Amino acid sequence: MRYAPCAVIIDGMKDMLGRKDVVSADAALRLLLEGLPARVPGVIRLPIEDALGMICAEDVKSIEELPHFARSTVDGYAVTAEDTFGASEAMPAYVTLSKEIFMGESPRVVVSRGIACKIPTGGMLPQGANAVVMFEHVQKVDESMIEVLRPVVPGENVIQPGEDVKKGEMVLQRGRRIRPQDIGACAGIGVTELKVYERLRASIISSGDEIVPAETSPALGQVRDINSYVLSAMLLAEGAVPLRKGIFRDDYGVLRAVVESSLVDSDFIILSGGTSVGTKDMIARIVDDIGNPGIVFHGVSLKPGKPVIGGLIGKVPVFGLPGHPAAVSVCFDVFIRPVLERMSGMSERSFGHGRNMIRARLSKNVSSSQGREEHMRVVIEERDDGLWAVPVLGKSGLITTLVKADGTIVIPLNINGVEAGEVVDVRLF
Repeated sequence: MRYAPCAVIIDGMKDMLGRKDVVSADAALRLLLEGLPARVPGVIRLPIEDALGMICAEDVKSIEELPHFARSTVDGYAVTAEDTFGASEAMPAYVTLSKEIFMGESPRVVVSRGIACKIPTGGMLPQGANAVVMFEHVQKVDESMIEVLRPVVPGENVIQPGEDVKKGEMVLQRGRRIRPQDIGACAGIGVTELKVYERLRASIISSGDEIVPAETSPALGQVRDINSYVLSAMLLAEGAVPLRKGIFRDDYGVLRAVVESSLVDSDFIILSGGTSVGTKDMIARIVDDIGNPGIVFHGVSLKPGKPVIGGLIGKVPVFGLPGHPAAVSVCFDVFIRPVLERMSGMSERSFGHGRNMIRARLSKNVSSSQGREEHMRVVIEERDDGLWAVPVLGKSGLITTLVKADGTIVIPLNINGVEAGEVVDVRLF
């Protein structure tokens, strides 16, 4: 049971700081995606071992069968299945042993009725055999004969030619992110190189007079740069190339210059800090002054992350993120990841795939701010009665709330809370 619904914030409303056009997160993302110019990344050819996480730029079809021979899936004896029909421990079937089959060889022996060959897992099935009896279901009488204690049917414990991949079958589709198992499948059919889309390059610009490099000992009133490292890691995890441009003071000319220079070598730009209402917050003005169309949205009904900026400078998306680490993480998930997927060459059917989601019961009542989509950090606890999501309490400026958490739950903007015991979807980090 959910708490009573609350009013949905609509475009054109003012927030508590007086900003107009505070929209829902879904509406803001839709506006940005609709404004993205059509573009396709460049294509390069890479060895399969270097293609992990890349987006495939071609359909890959097999020119052969995998496997190209029948092989055993167990250690046992290759037999004619009909010889084992009716076999039991009380009345075993007796079969004469022939030559042993070894890995990597093509058997020269032909298995006829009443004959068996010892065979390892992965060994090639000899001509005439159509099943394999596991060692566990056999007793050796002597060096030349075995007792089969249970029957097998034709094809049991055998992978047939082409059962894994048939000739002409699609193995990897264009627009799909390449996973370890995809690389293995390509190797299995002899494909050792793939055409892939080039990785997107993202400039990360940290702004704020109080921000100092991570290796610096901060003075009172200063804080070490956290967000550029978080963003770099998140970009790498999504297959993009982060370009950390450095830390810049809150000066219009300085920030404008680094944004303009980043347009030369970047597919999109992320600025951290300087997006809320204040005398030094110039990012929105810079994007509007340089860009066409400029700002798409500034401020969304989202917690944390309300002051987020999204804009376009020509073909380059520009994001202005709040300075709090938790807000950076949420804004990346809600806005930047979908834009990355759209720009990377990924097919629409693959959007959102690969995100680890689980379901768990909420451990306590939680309320949310009316009219905001709230992303709450949680720890997953495994209890006798299943998985439970335990809220991690703390302000969005605390990086440790992210470190302690296993993931987040989303409380939609049209409700004002979730009761303990309700099942929620948890997006794992």
